[in-house]
Amino acid sequence: MAEVDMAPRFGAELKDGFKPVNAWISNGVAWLDDIQQFYRERAAIEKEYSSKLYGLAKKNFEKKAKRSSSLSVGDTPSLTPGSLECASLTTWTTQLSVIESRAAEHDRYSAELILQIADPLKNLAARYEELRKSHAEYASKLERERDVSYGDLKKTKGRYDGACQEVENRRKKTESSFDHGKNKAQSAYQQQVMDMHNVKNTYLININVTNKQKSKYYHEYVPELLDSLQDLSETRVSQVNSLWSLAVQLETSTLTRSTDHLHHLISEIPRNDPKLDSMMFVRHNIAPWQEPQDMVFEPSPVWLDDSTMATDETAKIYLRNLLGKSKGQLRELRQEVDNKRREVENIKRIRRSIREGKDKRDEVELVKAMFSLQETLHQVERKRLTAEVETHTITSTVGDVSLGAQNHQFKSQTFKVPTNCDLCGERIWGLSAKGFDCRDCGYTCHSKCELKVPAECPGEQSKEDKKKLKVERQAASKAAPQTNGGQHDGASELPALSRSNTMDTLSSGYAASANRSVSGRLPSEEATPDVAGGPQPAASKPATLRKNRVVAPPPTQYISEMPANPPSGSGSNTSHPTERRAKMNYTYQATSDGEVSVDEGDDVTIVELDDGSGWTSVRLSSRSTGLVPTSYLEFLPTPPPSERPISSYSSSSASLAGSIPGKKKGPAVAPKRGAKRLKYVEALYDYEARSDIEWSMSEGERFVLVNKDGGDGWADVEKGGLTKSVPANYIQEV
Repeated sequence: MAEVDMAPRFGAELKDGFKPVNAWISNGVAWLDDIQQFYRERAAIEKEYSSKLYGLAKKNFEKKAKRSSSLSVGDTPSLTPGSLECASLTTWTTQLSVIESRAAEHDRYSAELILQIADPLKNLAARYEELRKSHAEYASKLERERDVSYGDLKKTKGRYDGACQEVENRRKKTESSFDHGKNKAQSAYQQQVMDMHNVKNTYLININVTNKQKSKYYHEYVPELLDSLQDLSETRVSQVNSLWSLAVQLETSTLTRSTDHLHHLISEIPRNDPKLDSMMFVRHNIAPWQEPQDMVFEPSPVWLDDSTMATDETAKIYLRNLLGKSKGQLRELRQEVDNKRREVENIKRIRRSIREGKDKRDEVELVKAMFSLQETLHQVERKRLTAEVETHTITSTVGDVSLGAQNHQFKSQTFKVPTNCDLCGERIWGLSAKGFDCRDCGYTCHSKCELKVPAECPGEQSKEDKKKLKVERQAASKAAPQTNGGQHDGASELPALSRSNTMDTLSSGYAASANRSVSGRLPSEEATPDVAGGPQPAASKPATLRKNRVVAPPPTQYISEMPANPPSGSGSNTSHPTERRAKMNYTYQATSDGEVSVDEGDDVTIVELDDGSGWTSVRLSSRSTGLVPTSYLEFLPTPPPSERPISSYSSSSASLAGSIPGKKKGPAVAPKRGAKRLKYVEALYDYEARSDIEWSMSEGERFVLVNKDGGDGWADVEKGGLTKSVPANYIQEV
């Protein structure tokens, strides 16, 4: 701050400025209270900070005591450490002790602020305020004396004015008096003039005295008072400066002592060698260990065998394909492993540079990248190791059987159209229909059949040659199961497998597809051979004889004519031009409006057919009309339909209600009103049925959908009251 060239003087500069000076001095003295209050609040903060540091240190000392053993030697050491702690915990103890020391320093600083700064400021403010008030009282006294002098002069002036008035009165009396009283009046007038002169002289003397006192007041008394106030203010500022300097010194001393503690901590941290913790953990956790034994061949409890690899011709095909695949991958995997290892080593070098302070990159991000690369390296290394062991195991057993093999150039393929496997002859089906085909000769196979395909690729073929090869391979695949399907080693032939039932629910308990999973032969079943050729369905078709499902004769009474395109929003089918009749198999009691009560054996006229809700509108002979459960009816014969049928699939078990002997008890619960409407499907391709449980289809032909594809590639559809199966990928909903 720049120095003042000439010190100002309030008395010389401000003259009669006591009031503003006194107010300014009063503000300065009052400010001392704000300053001391600041230091008291600062002391409270330091005290609170000290208390929190103490609490933090204490809490972590307790945590350390609880975790000391597990952090030093682990949870289950083979040798207990006693009272020893690892190097990291010792360093942590030093840090907590430094926190306590710093807390003590802040507590000391808080007390010093109160005793050496805040309290002196409070006393200083009180003393200066008292001194200022004495100046104010003295200024008031001087002002009162000045005002008294002014008042006395004013009174003297009044007496002088009164004396002058009396002289004038005496003069007027003298002029108006007669001769005998004139002398007396004249004498009184003269006497009054002399008294007036004395009052005048007194007035003049008082004027001089008052002027002199005024001069003293404004040029001596007040300036001296103002100078004294100036000295009081400047002395106050000097005192405040001294206390401020002391406060800075106290804080500096506190920080210096805290810095000394931190310097001690800095010198202790490098002594915490990470290897010391590892060494202590190892010494207290050494225990005997034995490497687990290698895996050995364990024969099946139901098939006695030894650990010798099968080397027959079929097994060699599989081994040859596996060996060729492993050898082809091994070179690429070795090169990829080398590249990944170089990348990991490069990152390790960068990490060492970061620890040495030569590189400023983020070590954590670098470690994340390194672990990601190591994970990739381990994955590739596992693949390489698998390929090496597979190659060594196969070559050490049967030699390098991949030499001279003409491997197919297989590539993964998703088949959009129905395609058969050239090895097993079964359909490549499923939700994704994925498999392999050879780029050169067009050989197609399942993913599971890839390694079973003989390495006999004829090389690149034309489109016509591929078709010829396809026919030959399909014929061979059809014949293969028959030649291999005989008895081997006395083992009896297993029953032929058939598609399993994937329907979740069936509205009719006698649906044709209910017996799809039956593996035994029923008396009513007939076996028919698969028809070779033609498009194959999406599910696998066994080449052996297929077993027919039990299918009840189609009840002709269920057949009715319906429009090719029913109107949108129509809730029911229109009645046949010729009235249809039915017979009640069970008694039914109406439970709500719109229904009608009927007895067993009643003949009824069909007013409106079941629309899929499970209810049929009928008319009794009494002309009463209402709804009855469809499953309670036995329909009488009607002419066969000429158009798409009205589905009986949703009519519960009505289709066979009358064909089962002795079945007279109606369903316990009537079907719910408002059941789901029928769904229709349309054929996308032509399909020729290969057994009597399948429908033949022409492109564009429509059916009633009974059950969607449940995972076996087949869907159940209804036509003319009969339910059969069709390939699920040959139809679409309409």
